Amino acid sequence: MQIGFNLPISGPLAEPEIVTRIAQEGEALGYDYLTLTDHIVLPNLQVPGYPYSETGEFFSEGPEHRHEQLTTAAYIAAKTSRIRLVLAVMVVPHRPAVLAAKMLASIDVLSCGRLVVGIGAGWLQAEFDAVVTTPFAARGAVTDEYLKAFRALWTEEIPRADGSWVKFDGIEFAPKPVQKPHPLIWVGGESGPALRRAAQLGDAWYPIGSNNKHLLDTLPRYQAGIARLRRFTAEAGRDPANVGLTYRVKRYGEAVPGKASDGERRLFSGSTSDIIADLRALRALGVSAVDIDFERPEPEASIAEMRRFKEEVLSRL
Repeated sequence: MQIGFNLPISGPLAEPEIVTRIAQEGEALGYDYLTLTDHIVLPNLQVPGYPYSETGEFFSEGPEHRHEQLTTAAYIAAKTSRIRLVLAVMVVPHRPAVLAAKMLASIDVLSCGRLVVGIGAGWLQAEFDAVVTTPFAARGAVTDEYLKAFRALWTEEIPRADGSWVKFDGIEFAPKPVQKPHPLIWVGGESGPALRRAAQLGDAWYPIGSNNKHLLDTLPRYQAGIARLRRFTAEAGRDPANVGLTYRVKRYGEAVPGKASDGERRLFSGSTSDIIADLRALRALGVSAVDIDFERPEPEASIAEMRRFKEEVLSRL
């Protein structure tokens, strides 16, 4: 099982020297990957709407002060040498398909094949209204079509697309990504459409457990989600074993209430021993990667927690 951590690219920790230090410390500690989130603009944050917390508020301070995801991924690639770079997740409709495919291929080449393209369709309509040229209501269809265009551009010598949202022909696209056939695509999201997208187009399913509308915060709930994914994958004509399992953890330990609304213990709540048991249980289910958000108000505290988690949890897996 690979273990990653979220790199804070928003708020007070988003200063270049701090972001670089946390990325390099994580690499030195032996973490397998770091993650970068994706918002371009945010609306009035006095109106709660974040789907992954109980209050609807963002977990960290100053989320509106943030760097663009792909620019930052390229920057961090140049500041590190081994650690993998996971987009967690890239909102696919934010960027035109051919431009996004080019940027992603460039990051993969320049990082020597360290990119993982985590993707989602997006959830924040106010951001779409300001940034995106395709309709918010069509974001799922747009995402699926863009993903197919990415694959064509990354793998075909003479790529073509003739869809509702993407059209190209007679173009050359080079260089192709280093990774073959292309960087892994981890499909984020917890809803039925997200599961179907993972089943049809993904290399792995990449949910967050705390989505209030689609909770995967207990072992039985997550197991039920996996069963749905496997069913959708088989219906799509793919081998269910070809869609991997990955999982994102936004809060853990004492920050997580012990009991979920289904009466079961919430994943990653409780003591260090409980968290170790959860990681072992996910590994037994076939989960190949889990990432944790270690962000604290100060960089020293964040790094200290990354080190503690490595020593007290990961060393005992």
